[in-house]
Amino acid sequence: MKRTVSRVGVAITALSLTASLVACSSSGTGSTGSTSATGSSAKQLVFGYVSPGPDTWYKRDVEGFKYAADKYGVQVVELNSQYDQQKELQNIQSLVGKGVDGISMFSFNNNGALMAAQAGQKAGIPVVLTDNVGNAMANGAKVAASVDFNWCGMGKSFAQEMADKWPGQNFAMIAGNQAPPAKTMDDCMIAEAGRLGKNKNVFLQLTDYNTQTAVNQAQSLIASGTQFGILFVANDDMGAAVAQVLKSKGLSDKVHLMTENGSDVGIKMLKDGQLAYTISSSPGWEGSVAFLALYAAATGKLPADGNKQLMLPVMPIDASSPLDNKSLVVPWAPDPVYWDLNVKDFPALVPSSK
Repeated sequence: MKRTVSRVGVAITALSLTASLVACSSSGTGSTGSTSATGSSAKQLVFGYVSPGPDTWYKRDVEGFKYAADKYGVQVVELNSQYDQQKELQNIQSLVGKGVDGISMFSFNNNGALMAAQAGQKAGIPVVLTDNVGNAMANGAKVAASVDFNWCGMGKSFAQEMADKWPGQNFAMIAGNQAPPAKTMDDCMIAEAGRLGKNKNVFLQLTDYNTQTAVNQAQSLIASGTQFGILFVANDDMGAAVAQVLKSKGLSDKVHLMTENGSDVGIKMLKDGQLAYTISSSPGWEGSVAFLALYAAATGKLPADGNKQLMLPVMPIDASSPLDNKSLVVPWAPDPVYWDLNVKDFPALVPSSK
């Protein structure tokens, strides 16, 4: 997982935004199915998707959204904010100006999610938020749904794994950043570990999901002489680099490494014996759920201001897990297994005809 946080507060009143600021022809992409889900004679739905940046996590999320859109014959206009708050707000206004039938908003800051909710409500366009951890809704936003992984549940799962398998050992954390998903997971891990009373946190540093920063922190942690037997690293890519640091220091057999993602990188680490524990969290699947929620809102099956909280389940995996079972280790790239999972976990969002 990668998240980027901007510390710059942006008020929508400070910007003069028009639809012409962002041209769909240059920054959007289309994804159109051959048949409309509501019938060939009906108007084809057009959804807007605002992506926060170019990182793999975000790319896979929008790929999952488009994969689902193709299945339902919905056109997708994608706009990327490139981690720029002003561009993000321009993208929101552009989609409103185009009169899209729904907006899927994946923001890298709370302000962006709030602005999307407000703009959508004013224009009568349903909005679905991704990975906002309910913050916008808690601040008065009215949206159709907020789609998240169970970030707190993930944190508790890591704590329970430590308590069950490695009681009495201290744990260190090479964490991500202060964005809501990452912070929620970290806070819940530390709080649950404290409640269980089996493991003590002795190190916590943020990386902003920079692999070299993670490597530097691992080296500093080891050099400091801090006693720890468990090391949590915030994603698989950083975890793979830190695993090499542990190996170079002769600590591979002494430190239990945990990561969060369940990407191809993490699965290989499990198979190679470099990783003790991770959690499968597929952004592609998450994107498909966001589409289904928006489709339900656009077709009147879900209230546009209902503030439905949708959480993908916690799916822990270790080397003993059936790593080739896509229902347990969910692929990041779009895959038909998403529909089996959606029918199982979100049946109300999946029309019986699909």
